[in-house]
Amino acid sequence: MTHKADIAPALLAWHARHGRHGLPWQRDPTPYRVWISEIMLQQTQVATVLAYFERFITRFPDLQTLAAAPLDEVLHLWSGLGYYSRARNLQRAAQLVVAEHGGELPADAAALATLPGIGRSTAAAIRALSAGERAAILDGNVRRVLARYFSVTGVTTQRAVQERLWKLAESCTPGRDVAVYTQAIMDLGATVCVRRRPLCPVCPLQQDCGARRSGRQHEIPAARPRAVRRTRSVVMLLARQDDGSVLLERRAERGVWGGLWCPPQFPSVEAARLFAKTRLRGAEVEPESRTILRHAFTHFELEISPLLARCAGWNGVMDGPPVLWYNPASPQRLGLPAPVTALIQSIS
Repeated sequence: MTHKADIAPALLAWHARHGRHGLPWQRDPTPYRVWISEIMLQQTQVATVLAYFERFITRFPDLQTLAAAPLDEVLHLWSGLGYYSRARNLQRAAQLVVAEHGGELPADAAALATLPGIGRSTAAAIRALSAGERAAILDGNVRRVLARYFSVTGVTTQRAVQERLWKLAESCTPGRDVAVYTQAIMDLGATVCVRRRPLCPVCPLQQDCGARRSGRQHEIPAARPRAVRRTRSVVMLLARQDDGSVLLERRAERGVWGGLWCPPQFPSVEAARLFAKTRLRGAEVEPESRTILRHAFTHFELEISPLLARCAGWNGVMDGPPVLWYNPASPQRLGLPAPVTALIQSIS
């Protein structure tokens, strides 16, 4: 079976005909633009990222602008992409670069990898795609391609398996055309060597692919054991004033929807009613919660029971998390989770 750098010529030829070209971050592949795109593409499809990337770069055209922006603006432009810690880490990293690196992303993959939200593979992708530096990547798509091609069994997140795949990634990365090769192997994993039903007949590596030759392309890489999916139930109090403004509070940075604005959340309807009675002026709460809204996260499903209340504002001193009254008729630029936006729209 063919080994190591032999895959590069086939991937380069395939990418010239079938790879993804003309993506926004490819048109001007500065380290900053590539960095933004790579973070957005973690856990998110290219088709979804396109519009988000354009809006984000328009508002934050450079690292200094991102570092100086209010967090709410950053989260606002991230709303709907999910995995919001990525957005918070982007700004943290930008602020560190301004403070410690003279406002320029480090030109060294190892130094890049120390910044918040940038690991070894993302750092290598930034250097490879923006500067053509020989740096091996190992994102989810590349792990799958290499595991199948070299018949690497086991779960790819296991340490021994990861170490082997890193060695293979290093040996397969060519000395020339690194940016094209990097894009090619990512594209192959995303469009051909996909997790389910890989398109082996059109794969440029099919002839020497170990998994295909042994008929194990549907078994390699091994699937991670699935954890039992939990369900978490909460009540969200939709407290609205006569002008249509809705009470929101900023969530703690850690946990679900960290740093975003949401209606006050409670473990029960009784707790929500008590809050309305003691904290809101003239509150009139609906007798029952509205239709449950379900939202799936990676490891659990959130069941939201909305409870509507009309009120005349706060009753007494505001303590606890930061709060504000949000009017959807003249919305502020805030980070709102998509389900919260849908809830607010449903009562507007």
